[in-house]
Amino acid sequence: MADNTNRLAGTANVTVDGKSYMLVGDFEYNPSKFTRQTLSGQDGVHGYSETPRPGSISGTLRDSADLTVADLNSMTNVTIVAELANGKTIIGRNMWTIEDQTAKSTDATIEVKWEGLSVTEN
Repeated sequence: MADNTNRLAGTANVTVDGKSYMLVGDFEYNPSKFTRQTLSGQDGVHGYSETPRPGSISGTLRDSADLTVADLNSMTNVTIVAELANGKTIIGRNMWTIEDQTAKSTDATIEVKWEGLSVTEN
């Protein structure tokens, strides 16, 4: 196989607890540990506040015969592994789904978002 050191985007593979899912697109991840907000007063900028935030992974999956919305909705302690075109591996541990998952029959897609305590990029 040819070396693709210049490839930055275009493909991604996603597994949940080792099971592969068809990823249509819109894959996103956020490994951030904190959210910061600038604190300003009438006399100037005072500093910032910092609150913890969960890591997140999201994407649009293809609604295949072996995937159910109920299965996605019941995910509460799963490991997500994504391999990206740029060579990065994204790992989310102990993840749970948030928001409602809705299947769209016109293009057989389901948007899903997971959050958890640990999302890393290697």
